[in-house]
Amino acid sequence: MLGRIRGMLIKEFIQVFRDKRSRFVLFGPPVIQMLIFGYAATLEIRHVPTAVLDFDNSQASRDLISRFAASPYFDVRARLNERRQVSDLIDRGQVIIALQINSGFAQNLYKGQLAHLQVIVDSSNSNTALIAVGYVNQIANRFSENYQLERVQRMAPSMVAQVPRVVLERRPWFNTDLESQWFFVPGVIGNLVLVMVVNLTAFAVVRERELGTLEQIMVTPIGRWEFILGKTVPFFLIGLLDTLFISIVGTLWFGVPFRGSIGVLALGATLFIMCMLGIGLFISTISKTQQQAMVSGFFFIMPAIIFSGFGTPISSMPEVMQWLTYADPLRYFLNVLRGVYLKGVGLEVLWPQFVALGALGIIMLSVSVFRFQKSLD
Repeated sequence: MLGRIRGMLIKEFIQVFRDKRSRFVLFGPPVIQMLIFGYAATLEIRHVPTAVLDFDNSQASRDLISRFAASPYFDVRARLNERRQVSDLIDRGQVIIALQINSGFAQNLYKGQLAHLQVIVDSSNSNTALIAVGYVNQIANRFSENYQLERVQRMAPSMVAQVPRVVLERRPWFNTDLESQWFFVPGVIGNLVLVMVVNLTAFAVVRERELGTLEQIMVTPIGRWEFILGKTVPFFLIGLLDTLFISIVGTLWFGVPFRGSIGVLALGATLFIMCMLGIGLFISTISKTQQQAMVSGFFFIMPAIIFSGFGTPISSMPEVMQWLTYADPLRYFLNVLRGVYLKGVGLEVLWPQFVALGALGIIMLSVSVFRFQKSLD
């Protein structure tokens, strides 16, 4: 038995590493994608294209506009003279936000009355619009607070110390500078491992069937379990190596801290890759050609990434969708990655994630093997 499995393993490794292109495809694209997605995947909104329409043209209005121009979140690209120019720029996609300050702005401030700042937003991208409006509120509130303090200081300097104020003291844990890359880079690691292992496993078995060599192998003394082990073990090891490489790139290149245990991360990666091997085998049982395997893999990969909480919080999903996320192995692996990387927690905290990954791995591999046997009868 061990001799037959060893023969299958040697065959698979020779087939995988027989040319330079195959070796590059296995390890080059994940590293390149890690670099690209690490920069591209972010929740931060910076340099929002902004237009300004100042009908007041006072020192107060210019002071407010200068605060937006100095902010890294806004890029004031146009100073307009007419209201109709706003709709034209937004329709063309040249600006996302337009700030309009009506005449009498400074006079209302001086009288202690409400001074309105109108914000016109292109909300076709609701997420960008919502975050940008939040930044506008922060800058406007800070301007208002500073102006009120200066006004009180001019009118009654002795009252400045008695003005009630609420000061927000932030205490971010695990990510003190609120770097979005620290959140996304561990998630990218999980996504890349998922894509690589599922595609490698599904395409390898389907390729054997498509070329007609699968039946030739099965008529040899090798058993079905031996064949499955010989087919999956190489991709299991390749998946671990890919995880190692892209984790090193994410840690060193992007400066994401690694505060946990390598052993805990390795255990989580092992269980997750087992789940992906089961998915890949299942795809191979329902596909007869590599094109079918590619489409079937896409049908699984995209929902897995969306349901994992990689970019959208699971708590924001409808309740039915939240229940579906419990069947997604990537959800648990991302918790392991972020817990190990950012929080430095171990098995005492992450054991529910490991139990879920182990259970899903056993179920997926068992179903896939059962389906694989039936497909060869």
